[in-house]
Amino acid sequence: MGVIKDRFKAKGDIISAEIKELLKEHGNKVIGEVQLYQIYQGMRGMTGLVTETSLLDAQDGIRFRGYSIPELQEKLPKAPGGSEPLPEGLFYLMLVGELPTEDEANHLSSVWQRRSHVPNHVFATIEALPISTHPMTQFVIAIMALQTESAFAKKYAEGMAKKDYWEAVFDDSMDLIARLPRIAAYIYRRKYKGGQHIQPNGLLDWAGNFAHMMGYSNEDVHELFRLYMTIHSDHEGGNVSAHTTHLVGSALSDPYLAYSAGLNGLAGPLHGLANQEVIKWIYEMQEHLQTNLPSSEQIKEYVEKTLNEGKVVPGYGHAVLRKTDPRFEAQMEFGKKHLPDDPLVQTIWNVYETVPPILQSLGKVKNPWPNVDAHSGALLVHYGIVEYEFYTVLFGVSRSLGVLASLCWDRVLNFPLERPKSVSHRQVKKWLNGEEEIWGD
Repeated sequence: MGVIKDRFKAKGDIISAEIKELLKEHGNKVIGEVQLYQIYQGMRGMTGLVTETSLLDAQDGIRFRGYSIPELQEKLPKAPGGSEPLPEGLFYLMLVGELPTEDEANHLSSVWQRRSHVPNHVFATIEALPISTHPMTQFVIAIMALQTESAFAKKYAEGMAKKDYWEAVFDDSMDLIARLPRIAAYIYRRKYKGGQHIQPNGLLDWAGNFAHMMGYSNEDVHELFRLYMTIHSDHEGGNVSAHTTHLVGSALSDPYLAYSAGLNGLAGPLHGLANQEVIKWIYEMQEHLQTNLPSSEQIKEYVEKTLNEGKVVPGYGHAVLRKTDPRFEAQMEFGKKHLPDDPLVQTIWNVYETVPPILQSLGKVKNPWPNVDAHSGALLVHYGIVEYEFYTVLFGVSRSLGVLASLCWDRVLNFPLERPKSVSHRQVKKWLNGEEEIWGD
């Protein structure tokens, strides 16, 4: 069946048995209380999902299977001569729940290389689109075209047993992750580099090969991609892309359908589009101030101008975090190591020194600190990846690791169709007046 697949199934059987006993003994216990504002305001803070891969803490930030980002940077296997973690290692950790050895991470690189062939009809589908089509739209359409290769869809149509759902989802997820860099790089070269495509390099790791196919051979870029793909891979189960993938997958839609649905959520301005918005805002500030390295006082004035116009400072604030995003800090450390004199990166750091005190002074902002999006674009720009419309595609490739590992867990644990209860505003008013009980099924 495959070494990684066998280990994953063994873990799944253990956890599945634990859940069965847990629900038998404690299924009726209350795990939280829903407040009225939560059902009107995006279900914030409502505990309603089980996600194995990562957990987001307001103070500690994201932890993958209990490991912080600094710990992952230290403990996960690296590429030869590199210092950033291999995304393959993080996927293994999210899937199996254990830190991989170097051999296990390299094995996963080899598996993805073998599974990375993209059928010609997918490229033909991309070529049928106007070249002006947003890269994220091209990416989603290409994945939908790739859905013809779904093992789950084929086996389900043939009458696959429920106990085997997980295996088909696992195989689809591995195939899809393996193929995504090829598809994304093809779109990048088509849209921005005159259609001059670069073939994969079978000797490179997953992230390094992605950078190579996009046209970047500098080892520092490969290191940046390894870091980027690792820190953007997952962020608990409630964010839009993860939750959407989980929700659509709960209907037994195959991983291609579920992941493409998650990507459509990722494309929104309040989710994955944010890193694009940060660079756009920085460029507008530089143009307005007529300098590529504004002073702290100039930044302060422009931030206040942005806020007075009723806009937000992109890249600042997070729905859960109440401190500087550890993913921002990891990128800042990369910048200090590799490009400390870059004006755009220095501007990002100056904004970091300027914005939080201003937002704190307003007294209305729970989290005035930067999130991951506040920094990622500046690093990419330094190495020549200036096409910021494409940044969300990079995010999407990375996020596949977390959402598809989670989807594998959904199926191995036989999670059911997700179907929360909803109420009408009319019912809420009647309930508040004591006229109607609305919290039943």
